[in-house]
Amino acid sequence: MYTRGIAGTAALLGLVALTACGAGEPAPEPETPKTTVPTGAPDARVQLAGLAAAAQDRKVTALYTWSAPGRSDRTVVLTTAADGSWRVDVPLGALGGTADVSMAQNAEGLFQCVLPSAEHPVSPACVRVADPGGTIERGVDPQVQHPFTDWRKVLTDRTAPLSVSVAQPLPGASGACFSVETTTASVDAPLDAGIYCYAPDGTFTGVKVSFGTLLLAGAPSGAPPTITLPGPVVAQEPLGMTTPPPSTAIPSVTPTA
Repeated sequence: MYTRGIAGTAALLGLVALTACGAGEPAPEPETPKTTVPTGAPDARVQLAGLAAAAQDRKVTALYTWSAPGRSDRTVVLTTAADGSWRVDVPLGALGGTADVSMAQNAEGLFQCVLPSAEHPVSPACVRVADPGGTIERGVDPQVQHPFTDWRKVLTDRTAPLSVSVAQPLPGASGACFSVETTTASVDAPLDAGIYCYAPDGTFTGVKVSFGTLLLAGAPSGAPPTITLPGPVVAQEPLGMTTPPPSTAIPSVTPTA
């Protein structure tokens, strides 16, 4: 009887001990619900893509001051027409800065046009250099037209190899400015690295890249229904960008049939 009492007491103590051990284990922590943290302002690349897209939709006539080291300031004339055609007049933009040219695109193609100037009183004429939206050979490309045309498409492309950050405004440029770098080492980068500036409505207000700085000069005006080529289309070679030998003159032009 005494033995049964001891055994019963031991069993009771063991049960109490087991209960105490179980009570001492920490309870599993409740799983923290996953929440989506709301984002703040869009990042720089998203902002720039939106502004560049708005710029593509704007059809204007505008003047830009083009400045480059060692050169006098020049006035570039931009026309983006309602039908999608465009024209950019580039003073002293060819033959090493001695000839005025215009780059223009319509449904028929992409053209380089020679413009008359005091130094070169020639008849205006245009040479087709590519299909619409095509690539211009580097040797005949003044480059100044790119920030107004195909580089905008690159800025809106989220898959383009670019790094974008907010930058200090260019002196003389209004709106927001962005530093754009290419993330590829290819010589055929999709655009020039530099500073790009846009007003909130998508107006392109300035850029600083390899060929110099462009700054909007005054408020843009309305756009025409379509652009007009400054001269007839001719069958000849386009003007090169390098300075010609002293004996080389701008060739005379013969309109195509």
